[in-house]
Amino acid sequence: MSDDQSHIYKVLFHNMGQIYEVYAHNIYSSELYGFIEVEDYIFGKRSKVVIDPGEDKLRTEFEGVQRSFIPMHTVVRIDEVEKEGVAKVTESSTGNVTPFPMPVPGDRGKRP
Repeated sequence: MSDDQSHIYKVLFHNMGQIYEVYAHNIYSSELYGFIEVEDYIFGKRSKVVIDPGEDKLRTEFEGVQRSFIPMHTVVRIDEVEKEGVAKVTESSTGNVTPFPMPVPGDRGKRP
């Protein structure tokens, strides 16, 4: 294993009402303001007898993706872990927590 492949990161982020949990070897602060870059996704081996449908969905979604730019405000957390787990998508349940309202682009200075 080369030195750049020695770190494994678990990234949790919100995407379209769901929480994505993915594993990758490289995470960077992006030159695009307000984004992080995720590279070298890690998914389980396809030779497994039992295939997790959630992981397979993510594998298909990120197939051919060299780098993802994820908005920082959607990131729940990033952990450096010893080994990869199973990538998955779970429904986001906000419970009694209301997300902080974000300004709509282009509404700057407009009053109702």
